[in-house]
Amino acid sequence: MAHRADDHYQAQQLGLLSQESHQKSAAKKIPQTEAIFDQVHQINQAADSAADVLRLSIDAKATVTIGPFSRGGKSRVAVAAADHDFAPEATVPPVGIFLPTLAELFVYGVTSKVTSDCLVDRLVPWWESVRERFPPLTTLVITLDNGPENHRRRTQLMQRLIDCVKRYHVTVRLGYYPPYHSKYTPMERCWGIRENHWNGTLLDSLDTVLQCAKTMTWQGQHAIVALVTTAYETGVTLTKEAMQRVEAQIKRLPGLGKWFVDIVPPD
Repeated sequence: MAHRADDHYQAQQLGLLSQESHQKSAAKKIPQTEAIFDQVHQINQAADSAADVLRLSIDAKATVTIGPFSRGGKSRVAVAAADHDFAPEATVPPVGIFLPTLAELFVYGVTSKVTSDCLVDRLVPWWESVRERFPPLTTLVITLDNGPENHRRRTQLMQRLIDCVKRYHVTVRLGYYPPYHSKYTPMERCWGIRENHWNGTLLDSLDTVLQCAKTMTWQGQHAIVALVTTAYETGVTLTKEAMQRVEAQIKRLPGLGKWFVDIVPPD
């Protein structure tokens, strides 16, 4: 499939995977993998060609450890990293929102655990800050991976998104990439650029992390970076009865309902 080959080529160009890692990941496939890729490609194309639909990718990346640690890269400036393992001064799991058709990237340095509430709390103010720029939109298409904080069965995530849909009267269409293939998500490609950008930089303070993120670019545009200090509680779930009410308010794609979900405003 041409679009699958394009995904792989772009990921390799950004240094996200080697030929060896591609071979390993290719062996990890579920029966629905190709059908999921086809559907993701279809909803992406439909979103990009519709004036009333906006496509975005959201993702949380592995925690950045702050301290005098070597990152294995090279720098034009001499830096001295610690040659022993020490406890990190802080950890920052970054969250990103990326608009592929506009090449706009928003990065949030989170000082707490990244949870479903954290993701939606990034989505809401982002939407508030940008929605006036667009013509009236009927749908937000959100592509993402199956990370623990945004998993398709994450009950709190679905409840929070339902609340957003009711508040803003816009449909949210979730499209999850297949398991073992998160490297193909648009936001993951941005993380690859970020890693290449700050390799060799000594990330010894929170300010250094944020300033370094601000200087990275995607297609010539700088990322918009913000710090999030809200403390989030982990393990927030709904009761079985509450989740049944949630399921009654969402629509899953027949045959691929685990990966494609529509949340539609009430009439």
